[in-house]
Amino acid sequence: MFSIQALLLVTSVLVLTNAFTTTTRITPSVFHHSSNSNKSFTTTKLQSATLPPSDATENPVTTSVPPPINPSSEFGRPLPPKLEAFNRIAISFVKNVVFDSMFAVSSSSDKSEIMTRSYARFYALETIARMPYFAYLSVLHLYETLGLWRRSDYMKVHFCESWNELHHLLIMESLGGSAQYKDRFLAQHAAFAYYWFVIACYIANPTLAYNLNQAVEEHAFDTYDQFLKDFDYELKTMDAPSIAKEYYTGNDMYLFDEMHTCSNPTSASSSTTIDDEDGVPRRRQKIDSLYDVFVAIRNDEAEHAKTMEYLQRQDSDIQICDV
Repeated sequence: MFSIQALLLVTSVLVLTNAFTTTTRITPSVFHHSSNSNKSFTTTKLQSATLPPSDATENPVTTSVPPPINPSSEFGRPLPPKLEAFNRIAISFVKNVVFDSMFAVSSSSDKSEIMTRSYARFYALETIARMPYFAYLSVLHLYETLGLWRRSDYMKVHFCESWNELHHLLIMESLGGSAQYKDRFLAQHAAFAYYWFVIACYIANPTLAYNLNQAVEEHAFDTYDQFLKDFDYELKTMDAPSIAKEYYTGNDMYLFDEMHTCSNPTSASSSTTIDDEDGVPRRRQKIDSLYDVFVAIRNDEAEHAKTMEYLQRQDSDIQICDV
C-alpha cells in the first residue's frame, strides 16, 4: 500500500511540476454573475441601444455583453501539446498499471468472480471520480467568497456532474462493490489525496485540471465499454438496480439534463433523445436490464469528457453554449 501511495505521490509531483513550469496564472479581473443560470443555455447576441434620432449623432450609446469568459481564460492559459501528452501518459500509467492491479483476479477465475471484482473496481473508480467536480466547486466557491470571481452556471454544471458520479457510486454499492473493507479503504484514501491534488491543479491552472479529468473520463468510457463487451450476455440477464431506474427514468430529470453541456446528446450511442418544451434535445436512456445501466454510465462518461474538453478552450462559455 505504501509503495502505491509513493508512486501516486511521485506522479502527482511530476504533473504539477510540468504544470508550474509551462503555465502561469492570470490574475482574476472579473466579478461576474450569470443571471440566467437556471434557464436553457442559448446563444447571447450583442445588443445595441440607440438614442432618439435628434441626439443619436451627438451621443451614440452602444451596450454589449462581455466576451466569452470561463475559469480557463480567467485563471489559466492553454496547455502546450507536450504537457497534454504527458498528462495522458501519467493517467494511463496510474489507471492501468497501478490501480487496476489492485482488483486483478487469477486467470482461472470464473466470470462471476471477475464481475464481482469489477464492481469493486468500479466502486473505487466512482468514489475517486467525484473528487474533481468537488474540487472545482470548492475553488470556485472560495473565489466567490473572496469577491474575485462569480459565475453560478459553472458551479451548477460541476454540481450536476458530481451528482451524476454520485449515482454511479450508489449503483456500484447496490451491486456489492463496497462489500470489502480493503476496497473501501483504498477508494476513500485515494479519493482524499486526489481531491487535494486537483485543488492544487485547479488553482495553478484550471485548463490543466480539466485536461487531466478529460483523460480520466476517457479512460472510464473505455473501461465500461470493454466491460459491456466482455459480459454482454450476463448483464442482459440481470435486473437493473432500483437506484438506476430512479436516476435515469425518474420524474425529475433536471440535474441529469443540466449535466449535458455543449455537446450533442444524440452522439452517445444506444441512447434515445426527446425534445423538451423548449425544443432542446434531451438524452434518455432505457433501463430494462443491468446491461442498460452500464451503457448509460458509459455514455455519461463520454458526456463528462466532452464537457472537460470544451471547458479548456479560451473562448468557451457555458452561458452562451447551445446544447
